[in-house]
Amino acid sequence: MANLFPDTDAFIWGDEEETTATDSTEVIFGKSWRYDYDAGDFVLTPSGKVAIADEKEAWVQWCHKAILTPRYRHVIYSRDYGSELEELVGQGYGHAIMESEITRMVTETLLTDERTESVDQFTFKWVDDQCVFTCRITSVQEDTQILESEVI
Repeated sequence: MANLFPDTDAFIWGDEEETTATDSTEVIFGKSWRYDYDAGDFVLTPSGKVAIADEKEAWVQWCHKAILTPRYRHVIYSRDYGSELEELVGQGYGHAIMESEITRMVTETLLTDERTESVDQFTFKWVDDQCVFTCRITSVQEDTQILESEVI
């Protein structure tokens, strides 16, 4: 019986044009809707339409949302999306361990996106059991932004 999955390189899946288009190493930055995380709602223009975020702002919003979204909780997201920061809550770890884990988890979360080049320069501010942290993110287009979030 013939093999359904040939072992030879002579067989090409799909059109040759399609394979060359997907071989491109160019990272595509898209646009999105502008969202205000403090208000918990979309930003509206004076005419009442939802404002559009440019490519850089859309990437920064993705990073912010990925940090805030608990990983593995919502089936609509892939298993690669979201952070595990809420697992640190109530564990009783010391500040040094918490800071190390926050650094690791946030870096892993944000580097899953091909638009993110690096995550560094973490700073931490503690008020009782609440940790407010900031980090610098850099895109593959060399845009930088400071993100701020918290673990309570």
